[in-house]
Formats: sequence, C-alpha cells, structure tokens
Amino acid sequence: MSQAIAKDVRIYYEDMGQSEPALLLMPAWCQSHSVHRHLLPKCATHRRTLTLDWRGHGQSESPASDFGAKDLVEDACAVIEASGAQQVIPVSVSHSGWVAIELRRRLGDRIPSIVNTDWVVLPPPSEYMNLVHALATPEGWQQARDTLFSIWLEGVNNDEVIKFVREEMGSYTAEMWMRSGREIGSNYAIGGYPLKALSSLEPHVPVLHIYSQPPDPDYLAGQQAFAADNPWFSVYKLEAHSHFPTLEVADEIAATIEKFVSSR
Repeated sequence: MSQAIAKDVRIYYEDMGQSEPALLLMPAWCQSHSVHRHLLPKCATHRRTLTLDWRGHGQSESPASDFGAKDLVEDACAVIEASGAQQVIPVSVSHSGWVAIELRRRLGDRIPSIVNTDWVVLPPPSEYMNLVHALATPEGWQQARDTLFSIWLEGVNNDEVIKFVREEMGSYTAEMWMRSGREIGSNYAIGGYPLKALSSLEPHVPVLHIYSQPPDPDYLAGQQAFAADNPWFSVYKLEAHSHFPTLEVADEIAATIEKFVSSR
C-alpha cells in the first residue's frame, strides 16, 4: 500500500511493474480502484502501472469539505509525484477522462498519450444529459442512479459486474452521487463533448478510446469518421457485454493498451 498527499488529503494508490512511460489507471466517480483489479496485474506485466482511489473513495481519505473534478486532478498529480514516475499515460474509466485532459494541460510532455475506456466521447444524447442533471439534485439523484444501473446491467449475466454495480457503486452516498452529477455536467458545459475537448489540446496528443458499450454501429462509425480526419485519435471496439469491460476482458484491454503505447 502506498500513499500520496494531495492538499492534506491522504490518497491511496498501488504501484506494480517496471519501465516507463507508466500507466495510471483512474476509476470513474463512485468507483474504487477495484474496477481495475484484473487490469492492474495484466498491464504490470508490460510496464509500470499505478492505480488510485480518489478522495472520498475506496481506501483514500475523505476531506472535511466539498470537492470536485479539479481536486481529482490534484489527487492524480500527487500520485504521479509521489511515485517518482517521469512519464505517465492516464488510462481513464468514463468521466475520469476529463482528469486525463487536465493532466496533459498541466504536465505537458510528461503525459505523452491518453487512453480512455467506455466514455461518451461524441456529443451526448439529450436523454443522457437529462440523467446527469437529475443526478445532481436531491429529488432526482436516486431515480437517475437507478436508471443508469438498469441501463448498465441490461442483458448482463456476469455476476462480478452485477455485484460491482449494485454493491460497490450502490454503496456510495447520495452526496457523492449528486457531486458526480454536478461535476460531470459542469465538465460538459465547460469543455463541450470529450472529442471537442481533446481536439483543443495543443499540440495534439495521441488518444485511444477502448469501449464496449453502446453497441450501436453508428457510435463506432462516428468515431471512425473522426479518426479519419484526426490521425491523433483511434478507437478500438471490444466484444464485452457491459459498461465495465475492465472486469470482463482485462487481457484484451491490456494487450490493446500495450500495442498502442509501444507503437509510440
């Protein structure tokens, strides 16, 4: 067990493997580092791999006051500095991708590329944003969360995924879920959609999006069309059945990440 200090808050992280650039596996809101419990050792066979718990999550300390996405950036920076890693590739789950973008802006060439997993990288549907906005409210957060759970678990028979969503993610408080809705909504309001925000980075940084859901072929086609016009971006579609492919196909994800990283 290792710890970093981010503005007087103790941040838990794990550190396995050798060689750089290292990977930094980052969970989403209302998740601990256990979302990467299979991916961490797989990636560590190729290179040094770090993973962390955000403040208020998992084994990290809960601050006395409110916090937001900017504080998650501080958590990630604290782990990078405590680890001594000189070059780090963020590997984000969903909306921790906004943290990855800020890490590149802050640390420049120390972040030589970015990997995102299962993120709404194109302009989000209005139905989705309605859920995000409802999630931020005292009167709407629980129904919005439960709706998201239903979407994420539709047709899923993997007991590990089901338990992760219902028991781990379901254990987070109303305050944390409302915070996540507020911060995700703010990220979209400020940065637009993820590919727009990634396009604003100067110079452009190589980005790989690995995802399993949604299965809609138009979603893949939209990303492929973007990649054709923007050679710094690439997309890889997994055959996993849920929104949590790190729990289903860690071998495939680790191999895909290593191919992307080693090719550069």
